[in-house]
Amino acid sequence: MKTLAMYRPNTIENALSDFDRYFESFFGDSPLSPSGRFLHRLPPVDVRETEKSYVLEMDLPGHDEKHIEVHVDGGSLTIESKQEEETASDSGAGDKKDGAYILRERRTSSFSRSFKLPENANPETVHASFKDGILTLEIQKRAEAQKRMIQINKG
Repeated sequence: MKTLAMYRPNTIENALSDFDRYFESFFGDSPLSPSGRFLHRLPPVDVRETEKSYVLEMDLPGHDEKHIEVHVDGGSLTIESKQEEETASDSGAGDKKDGAYILRERRTSSFSRSFKLPENANPETVHASFKDGILTLEIQKRAEAQKRMIQINKG
């Protein structure tokens, strides 16, 4: 019977990967591995400040915007995704036409991540968009907190 084997050249990364597998076999998921619970459940985020707003960009590859929820509660912004992992019966693993998984590294996951909004942010003006696996939130600053030019009169 033929089996599928992954090509793994000898590198330091493979030694670390072997260590992660050993760690996982003893303790469960390693926080250092790409499939580890901690890294897998918290998507990376970039937050930048412009003159008039704060912009938050979160990488959510493989997620569908229908499963993403954004909540604002007072001074807290929460982003959640609740995706159920496909089971063997959902994937047709018993179906000979589709076949059964030999190796499965791509998974869906659920997460919840909260951020405290700055005092000068206006929670009423959160705009969300989702394109190419990136969730972008723009939170406007309060009008009184925005920089404004003061005219100097000749005197």
